[in-house]
Amino acid sequence: MANAAPKPQPGIMDISPYVPGESEVPGGLKPIKLSSNESPLGPSPKAVAAYKAVADELDRYPDGAATILRSAIARHYGLDAGRIVCGCGSDELINLIAHAYVGPGDEAVYSAHGFLMYKIATLSSGGTPVPVAEKDYRADVDAILARVTPRTKLVFLANPNNPTGTYIPHDEVRRLHSGLPSDTLLVLDAAYSEYVRRNDYEAGLELVATTPNTVMTRTFSKVYGLAALRLGWAYCPQAVADVLNRVRGPFNVTSPSLAAGVAALEDTAHLDKAVKHNEVWLPWVTAEVEKLGIKVTPSIGNFILMHFPSANGKDAVSADEHLKSRGIILRRVAAYGLPNCLRMTIGTEADNRAVVAALADFMRRP
Repeated sequence: MANAAPKPQPGIMDISPYVPGESEVPGGLKPIKLSSNESPLGPSPKAVAAYKAVADELDRYPDGAATILRSAIARHYGLDAGRIVCGCGSDELINLIAHAYVGPGDEAVYSAHGFLMYKIATLSSGGTPVPVAEKDYRADVDAILARVTPRTKLVFLANPNNPTGTYIPHDEVRRLHSGLPSDTLLVLDAAYSEYVRRNDYEAGLELVATTPNTVMTRTFSKVYGLAALRLGWAYCPQAVADVLNRVRGPFNVTSPSLAAGVAALEDTAHLDKAVKHNEVWLPWVTAEVEKLGIKVTPSIGNFILMHFPSANGKDAVSADEHLKSRGIILRRVAAYGLPNCLRMTIGTEADNRAVVAALADFMRRP
């Protein structure tokens, strides 16, 4: 036993650690960072003020029930606060769901280019991740249902999806749900839902309200600009909320985060400004990049997925190196099964124009 070493549970060493978007470029340049789908407008000034106002109370534990934030969310959306669970980002909620419902021998199904945390959460819980091929970079309901078995405990659906920016309409989400066994939980990840302006889209609130096996997760990291605070929430059937409250940490959301989250929700003018900015610049960036001969997957989020030619010197790796030499950081997405793509967050006007100019230079060079 002298040479024995602690061994992790089966499946842990199969996990490829999550690698976030880069934030630095060589040469000490101040980067234009468009790698993490952060809001170019930043947080609401009212949220910043609320965060700072709690600075004199850091010796006190936060409210373990996140009461003020759950109440604010309930008022904002017209929900039952008792069915809301808050977390340290929607990442934690995804992990809690997997931890509570997946074990050895169980499976979790998700689309092939879905959020990397679905696989990580499933493996860390001892389960088997089951990626399903997409159709035109969009979740394929029929293909997902074909992979569901009695072992399937979770189906994850990011809608809109990251990194593709695509979505499936509410009728398709309902068709997916209706095809699932009653003991399979459908997890709707609606991290980018605030940006969506489509009549056939619904984030998932209605489905959660009317079915016992649907959960919707949301985040304050994107349109609300509070990524540093790691703040998210889930709307659940009462029984699922009870389960998640049993397995989450007792003080998993900090007091400054709770205060900032409430203020961000209440500042609807700032939210509208962020959405309108995206409505202007998402189509502009898409059109300008496509003019350069770079294919763009149609997106309804605050980012685009660019497909580069496979020719040597024009591929995504070469484009990434060229952009970094200009101080511009986009997101490599090879880990999502998209080795010849880059994902670009919609930034400020100056950032967007700088990326288009740099890409134009890249595409023109021999």
